[in-house]
Amino acid sequence: MGYIQANMAGSIWKILVKIDDNVEAGQEVVILESMKMEIPITADTKGSVKKILFNEGDFVNEGDNIIEIN
Repeated sequence: MGYIQANMAGSIWKILVKIDDNVEAGQEVVILESMKMEIPITADTKGSVKKILFNEGDFVNEGDNIIEIN
């Protein structure tokens, strides 16, 4: 089990995956909005999405776990 984390503080603009989706390493899974810029968050490893811990519009801090994968 692992987590996809926010690499900077910002608001979750778009979640690109849903529960049970398979993701590949390097795949964009979330887009953050920070200082009017869109910043893609990618998966570090391949796996299956087990839980999405935030909703679109939520604010996250750098290092927050956004998605649980295994």
